[in-house]
Amino acid sequence: MKLKNDFPALDPTDLKILENLQEDSRQTYTAIGERLGIAHSTVYDRIKRMEKYGIIKKYTAIIDVEKAGAKKITAIMTVYTDPKESEKVAETLCRLPEILEVYTSLSEELLIIAKVIAENQENLHDFIATSVAPLPGISRIRTSIITKKFKENPLLIFNERKK
Repeated sequence: MKLKNDFPALDPTDLKILENLQEDSRQTYTAIGERLGIAHSTVYDRIKRMEKYGIIKKYTAIIDVEKAGAKKITAIMTVYTDPKESEKVAETLCRLPEILEVYTSLSEELLIIAKVIAENQENLHDFIATSVAPLPGISRIRTSIITKKFKENPLLIFNERKK
């Protein structure tokens, strides 16, 4: 990995290491090195540099909450805001534990899109009514409850479609 203007520039080997980590972050440096045809010490050094520069933010387990027995509902909340308040609203939403993800989208108007979990519909309603709707700058909220999940994967930036 080379530095360009104090920012790391990833080469194809770095990208392949990241791809391998995204597939299974529990792999050993040796296993990744064998897959890529490089020394495990090279894999180690490159991973440590990517951690240092914040390219690799953390390692985590992806849990199927339904199989783990958690009975929660998931909803997508679209929040319409006054453009002057949208940053503050998004930052506030990020601090709420019921909200898993927060994005902004600029179409005809600025929207905040948030993924929310709750124990049931009543709790979801109470959460939106007491924690979200009163925030300054919110003009309206549209909530869509997820009824069936077809696919949920973390973003795999470097994976190319296998042919």
